[in-house]
Amino acid sequence: MVQKPLVRRRRPSSLAASSDGVPGEGSGVSRRRTFTARRGFIILAFFLPAALFVGVFTYYPIVSGAQMAFRRWQLSNLIDNPWVGFHNFVTIFTDPSFGTIALNTVIWVVASLVPQFIIGFALALWLRRRFRFRGLYQALVFFPWAISGFLIGILFRWMFNGEFGVINDILIKVGLIDKGIPWLADPTTAMVAVIVANVWYGVTFFAIIILAALQSVPEELFEAAALDGASRTRTLFAVTVPYIATTLALTVLLRVIWILNFPDIIWAMTGGGPANQTHIVTTWMITMTQNGNYGIASALGLIIVAILMVFSAFYLLAIRPNKRQIG
Repeated sequence: MVQKPLVRRRRPSSLAASSDGVPGEGSGVSRRRTFTARRGFIILAFFLPAALFVGVFTYYPIVSGAQMAFRRWQLSNLIDNPWVGFHNFVTIFTDPSFGTIALNTVIWVVASLVPQFIIGFALALWLRRRFRFRGLYQALVFFPWAISGFLIGILFRWMFNGEFGVINDILIKVGLIDKGIPWLADPTTAMVAVIVANVWYGVTFFAIIILAALQSVPEELFEAAALDGASRTRTLFAVTVPYIATTLALTVLLRVIWILNFPDIIWAMTGGGPANQTHIVTTWMITMTQNGNYGIASALGLIIVAILMVFSAFYLLAIRPNKRQIG
């Protein structure tokens, strides 16, 4: 028998080039498109309008407002606004009402945050349970978050009215007081009234976020805790809270930033009065703006931005992914 010579067949290379030296269609190697002046003008035509819009309506007001903080800029004399350096900041820190306003700001944040967190956590635990009309109750709980803060301030201003407010009416009918309390006119009760309004408004935020976090907890963890004989309180603090601890910390930190920069309710209810007893830094800035003292108002704005940047830095550090977990 005559053996036929073995002929090796060459497989078609995926990198085989076409006759004009261009890689074939199945090669997987795409030819890089050369950058031309025409393509550059097209890219610029799409990019320039957005860049101009952001620059004119975002960055220019920021820079313009920042430089106003270092000038004597008043509405009564817009032509003569000389450079005064840090004089506006010195005026703020040496103002007799600065201590009261700074303390009010701390009280406003802390006294609003703690009840919001506790009540919101309790509502989230309750809404996590399955019962009839749970969806309806969730809608009712989440509804306040869809309302404007200024509108809520007007609503509570009517409720806390010393003459015909519903709060006084309820307290008188229950027998807790004999006559109406001027809630918003008394320096000792005005801060309490605005904090109550802010607590009612902010509870919804915590309820929404914590409920979403609770729904992510695996049911197997609760079943294992029940098999071990753990009580509900033990399960809450040993299973639930540790599992959603990161979400709780981020929610609290984010809410601190929002409350600090949230003058709507105070401005609608008291306008900072009486006798500056409900003024916080942001409402003080609004007052200076209405008085035409733009230099002081801009300086207060920079102080607020500096404080918010500190909390924002902590927030960004908290949400930064852990390299050990990634590795």
